[in-house]
Amino acid sequence: MFDRFATEQPDLVLVRSAKEGLSYGKARLQARALAAALHNLGVGADDRIAVDLPNGPEFVISALAAANLGATIVPLNPAYSVHELQFMLRNSEASVVIVAEEFEGLDNLELFERMQFNLPDLQYVVTVGEEDLWYDDRIFQFEDLVSSGEGKSFPEVAIEPAESVYAILYTAGTTGKPKGVMLSHANLVETNGSTALALGMTKDDVTLVTIPMFNIFGLGALISAISVGSSVVLMEKFDAAGSLQLAARFGATVLHGVPTMFVMQLRSGVVDELDLGRLRTGIVAGAPVLDELAREIRGRLVPDLEIAFGLTETSPWVSLTRRSDPADKRTYTVGRVLEGVEARVLAEDGSALPPESVGELAVRGYNVMKGYNRQPDETSRVFSDDGFFRTGDLGMIDEDGYVHIIGRKKDTITRGGYTIYPRELEDLLRLHPAVQETAVVGVEDEVLGELICACIVAVEGAIVTGEEIKDFCHGKIAQYKVPDLVRFVDSFPMTGSGKVRRVELSRIVRAERATRRS
Repeated sequence: MFDRFATEQPDLVLVRSAKEGLSYGKARLQARALAAALHNLGVGADDRIAVDLPNGPEFVISALAAANLGATIVPLNPAYSVHELQFMLRNSEASVVIVAEEFEGLDNLELFERMQFNLPDLQYVVTVGEEDLWYDDRIFQFEDLVSSGEGKSFPEVAIEPAESVYAILYTAGTTGKPKGVMLSHANLVETNGSTALALGMTKDDVTLVTIPMFNIFGLGALISAISVGSSVVLMEKFDAAGSLQLAARFGATVLHGVPTMFVMQLRSGVVDELDLGRLRTGIVAGAPVLDELAREIRGRLVPDLEIAFGLTETSPWVSLTRRSDPADKRTYTVGRVLEGVEARVLAEDGSALPPESVGELAVRGYNVMKGYNRQPDETSRVFSDDGFFRTGDLGMIDEDGYVHIIGRKKDTITRGGYTIYPRELEDLLRLHPAVQETAVVGVEDEVLGELICACIVAVEGAIVTGEEIKDFCHGKIAQYKVPDLVRFVDSFPMTGSGKVRRVELSRIVRAERATRRS
């Protein structure tokens, strides 16, 4: 797909960043040179290449080089701890890692030298950076490796799009160890190509990618842009005002993000100062989207913003709203499923429920993963006998075919026989002017089974009490849904991809209660 556009429009810019630009033609030459150099090191089809980089041209070149070789990329968060990195590199059996020499003060070269004895499959480390360092026969500098492959060839590899695994991305692991999600070429190209079509993207679009490409949302944004032969602007680390300045500087037309990112951009103070008139469409996803926020983003920043639902396991998208949808559906739902994808709602026994019923959302289609790397039992647990992937999300499909997300199945709280969906209460709490962010968790209780605990990060400078939070909820929701406990925290324990570790949060609250009782 990429080669076709590189041949048709070699001079069109593929990647822009604050530092440099890279055309389709130049990107193709560099990717093929890197592929040839890696081939000369013995890297080939089905080998795993870990890409431990922030957003930048080197990430894109590495991803394209792997595709040329028929190899599999393993995108990793540069902020991962040693233990997380070691687990993922071992699990993926990566033979090469491409890594920033330094990331936020961490010397990665030293880190990997210390780890290499515990990583028997890892043969080579390729570093990205400015330092003129001494390297041995296992460590190479990215630019030097690309230069060494210029003009050299490598064998063409036959790819079976639906079978060949192109990427292994690690899930958030909110309830345990991360799982390596295996996605094929077809998973990624068809899903994100369909998404680009739904957004009306063309080669004239410019997508600002502020979401990390080691995350499926960011990687999908890159692939959507390439699927129509358009350009991307890459931001190494998200900064609200800086991202909008990049959008104005390069005339971005597509902007994606999670709700928190959009909130920060709207509050940055530069929205009305910059020429952002070219911004046209984009996706907000990754967390519940309040209707007030959706309206404000559309009114002030991205006129045709769409709300989407997806997971790493679905490449990532399952459904999204469209410009042609009725206003209420476009604001209060996550849209209709992608063309060619099936979705159903399941009861506890696995049977399909009728429209307007709440149950576990299950999906089947070209977007669904191959499985979890080296975890066949875990893979079999999430698939039904007829091939539907059980998302773990509670949802409802209305009579018009629009998907409504209620919350995570595992996150539900059972209090005195009643089932509480945390998302409903979180949406309400976010309306309180003193609440910056919130996560609602269950805490074990001998009498009621579980208590409802609202954990809150307050707005900077706000003065608010737990009783005021409870009073705010009275009369707005059923009495049994009002929080029993309110805990104020500076921050939440988070996964590498930015999701709240609810199990850990619940454990912290439980430990605090036990300490106070003793």
